[in-house]
Amino acid sequence: MEIGELFLLAIGLSMDACAVAASNGISHRRLAPGEPLATAGVFGGFQGLMPLLGYLAGSRFLRYMARADHIIALMLLGYLGGRMLWAGLAGGDNDSPASPEFCWKTLLLQGVATSIDALAVGVSLAALEAPILFAAGFIAAVTFCCTLLGLWLGRVCGPSLGSRAQVLGGGILVGIGVKIFLEHTLL
Repeated sequence: MEIGELFLLAIGLSMDACAVAASNGISHRRLAPGEPLATAGVFGGFQGLMPLLGYLAGSRFLRYMARADHIIALMLLGYLGGRMLWAGLAGGDNDSPASPEFCWKTLLLQGVATSIDALAVGVSLAALEAPILFAAGFIAAVTFCCTLLGLWLGRVCGPSLGSRAQVLGGGILVGIGVKIFLEHTLL
C-alpha cells in the first residue's frame, strides 16, 4: 500500500471522528486547555487501535463483529446524540444555554463508536500484508489532526447558533449513527 493510498484511507476513516469532534466543538463552549488534545488523542488512539485489533483478530472475529458493528455504532451515537438533543430542546429559548461539561465516559464512547469500522480495515491491511504498525500510527495521526480541525470548526461556528448548538450537535451525532447503520445495512 502506497503512502497516498494510506492517506486517503486515513482521511476516510477520520471523517466520522471529525464530524463528532465538530459536534463537540459546537456544543461544548468551554473546553479547558488540555481537553481538545485529549479529544484528539482518544479519537486518534481508537482509530489507530482498531486496525491493529482487526489485523490481529483476522477474518474469524471480524465475521461476527461485522454483523453488529453498525448496530453498536447506531446505539452509542443515538444515545449520546439523543441526550444532547434532549438537553438542547429542554433548554427553552435561552440564547446562551449551559454548555455540557467535558466527560471522559462520553468521549470514550464516541471514540469507540466512530472507529468500529476500522476493524475491517485491519483485516484488509493484513490481507495486503501492509506494515500494520506504520499504517495504524499514520491513521491515528491523521485522525488526531482531523479531530482538532473538527473541534476548531465547531467552536468557530457554535457561538452563532445560540441555543440551537446542542440540538445541532445532537442531530449530527444521531445522523452519523444512522449513516453508519445504513451504509452497512444497504451496501
